[in-house]
Amino acid sequence: MNILSNLHFCLILGCYLHVIHSQIIQDSCASSSLENLNAQILFDTSSLLCSNVWSSEGFILRASQTGPSLWSFVLSAPSTSSYVAMGFSPNGGMVGSTAIVGWVANDGSATMKKYFLGGKTPSQVLADQGNIQVMPNSSSIITFSSRMYLAFQLITYQPSSQLVFAVGGSLNQAPSPPSFRLTIHRNQLAVAFNNASGEGNQISAPYLDLKRTHGVLNAVGWGVLIPIGAMIARYFKDLHKSYWFYAHVSIQLSGFSIGLAGIITGLVLNDRVDVNVAKHKTIGLIVVTLGCLQIMALLIRPSKGSDMKKYWNWYHHNVGRVLIILAAFNVFYGVYLADGGSEWNVTYGVFLGIIVTIALSLELRLLNEEDDC
Repeated sequence: MNILSNLHFCLILGCYLHVIHSQIIQDSCASSSLENLNAQILFDTSSLLCSNVWSSEGFILRASQTGPSLWSFVLSAPSTSSYVAMGFSPNGGMVGSTAIVGWVANDGSATMKKYFLGGKTPSQVLADQGNIQVMPNSSSIITFSSRMYLAFQLITYQPSSQLVFAVGGSLNQAPSPPSFRLTIHRNQLAVAFNNASGEGNQISAPYLDLKRTHGVLNAVGWGVLIPIGAMIARYFKDLHKSYWFYAHVSIQLSGFSIGLAGIITGLVLNDRVDVNVAKHKTIGLIVVTLGCLQIMALLIRPSKGSDMKKYWNWYHHNVGRVLIILAAFNVFYGVYLADGGSEWNVTYGVFLGIIVTIALSLELRLLNEEDDC
């Protein structure tokens, strides 16, 4: 009796799991999942070519020309608490693109909107704007088997072959009225898409090597060497003879030279990439100007017994402090503008934390020595 009961239970469990598995269909280019959605998609999808455009995020794109100056797209992606986006880019970058964005709200309602990506801040991403023309009464967003399907048609002779994809953060809420503002995405990808064959290949961000060179040179020059040189001048004057002075000058000149090279690469990059980095550029130019003033101050450094020595010291020390603070801020700001990710921020943040900790301990030692005197 127990054997028959267990067998009966296993049969029921097996049937239940089969039903669940049949309902949870994972989309792929080899599957026929769109057949289940044809009644809900407002245009014919039989001729669409399929491409696995973003494997790590599960993005599947089906696209093809389906009429004179008419292109049809169906983007399939896992459902998320935030949004998924597909942008048509003029240059392979996010800024300047027009994106189709879809999401499912907490109440289960699905929404799809067009956005113009005018910049990298949420206030510069404008809903219901852009330079692509969507075919009226052809768009739909469908949720099925834990996935979203964004179906739309564009009226164009030839859509952009440079596509950008993004997915919102897992902890972010879906956009809501009245502004429908998008939050910062947690991941993005640029793809070179062949509209004729339906094949897509990931592409690197424009001038990626130049961006990295610019960032490394500035971080090492202004953000690392200059603070170390300043600490040597303040805390190690008791070194034998004038070794501290030569070490201070050598490190500061090295930091200035490397940082200046970073500023030059930044100006070259600014000429080649159409991105608004006015604040970052302004701060960088202020930093290099302060660096030049410090070098000029070295050339007119008064002698020890001069009455001007105390004024020179006040000027030299405070200009140096302002330079270090602005440089550190601009390193973090540059990483943010370049979408460098948490690795860059964490690396420089750990270094800065170590430097600040050492400086505080040396400052306390200096104050104790002054009290003893």
